[in-house]
Order: sequence, then C-alpha cells, then structure tokens
Amino acid sequence: MTSYQMVEPIRQETVLDPGAEQVGELYARALLGAAMSAGVADVVVSQLNELVHDYLGNSHKLAAAFASPRIDSAEKDRVIDRLFGGQFDPVLVKFLKVMGKRNRLGYVAAVNTSAALLQDEMMGRLVASVRTAVPLDDAARFEVVRRLESNMNKKVRLKETVDPSLIAGMVIRIGDTVYDSSVANQIDKMASKARAGFSRELLKRFESFAAP
Repeated sequence: MTSYQMVEPIRQETVLDPGAEQVGELYARALLGAAMSAGVADVVVSQLNELVHDYLGNSHKLAAAFASPRIDSAEKDRVIDRLFGGQFDPVLVKFLKVMGKRNRLGYVAAVNTSAALLQDEMMGRLVASVRTAVPLDDAARFEVVRRLESNMNKKVRLKETVDPSLIAGMVIRIGDTVYDSSVANQIDKMASKARAGFSRELLKRFESFAAP
C-alpha cells in the first residue's frame, strides 16, 4: 500500500471553514495570472474542474491524501506527477505542487470555485444554472449555449445539475431570472418517447421560451 493511501479524514471546505473562501480566492488569482501569461487560462480552469469533480470527487482516498498534513510534500509531488503529469498542463501541475509544499491542497476545491468565478468576471461571461431531468448531451448543451448567448448578447457558461424530480424538462436561472420549461404535466406523452430522443424534445421546449 502506498503512503498516500494511509490517510486521515478529509477536511471539509464548507461555510464552517471561514478560511476556505479566502484561501481559494488568493490561490485562484495566482493560478489565473500564471495561466493567462502562458495563454492557457481556459485549459487550466477546465482541467482544475476535472481534477476536483472527476478525480477528487470520485476518490475519497485521493482527496484525503491531498488534505492530509501527515503526507509530506515530496510524496504528494510524486502522486501529482504520476496521476496528472502527462495529462494536465504544466502550469496546473506546477501550481498543485506549490499548494502541496504549502500544505494547501485541501483547499483545491475552493480554488476551483474561485477560479471559475474570477474567469467569468474577467471575461464578462454570464453563468446560467441549468437543471434538467437527465444529463444534457453535447448537441443539447451546444444549442442551449448558442441560444442564450444570442439572446443575452454575452458569452454564457452553463452550470449543470441533474434533477430527476423535474420528470422531463429544463429550468434555467441567470441571476434572479428563472426560465422554466418543465413538462412534468406532459409525462404521459414524454413516457412514450425513447430516452435517446429526450434531448431533441428538450431543445424544442427550450426554443419555446428562449426565442427572442
């Protein structure tokens, strides 16, 4: 068993940890500065999000290893190189090692949250929170973004959530404005359609409230 598997419970970054937001913003600004200088900001922010949700979110042991002060920075460097060295941009890999040396890897989720918000702010981009009954496929996601950007005359980033309680439909929130195309009252009609056809039907519903 490797040493990074011998871990303690992970520190939870919640409102109960008042330092998480400040640490997250501080390191996010440093990461974005380095990434923008190298011309890889979009790539790095995307990869950081992948790290948090796909890797740490699916591996309690890895997340706990990142947060554990009992694992030294040299071992964390080896884990970072082994898992991410050939996959992630060198700017992000170096940044993770810096966080490891400063015993701040437990705050990487807070950094991810702040980095996304800061990048949106710098680019003048709107964040649209989208809830759907099943995950959007690429075609549906592309069309939703295209229509929103056309209507809002701004770049849009989707923040997606799957909510089976919608039965079938889509709810989009931008700021204080909510667009609701839930079709729960048409469940009998939707139930007769194949799951593969859901996205096409959903886009039709989307067009009904997203049209200028």
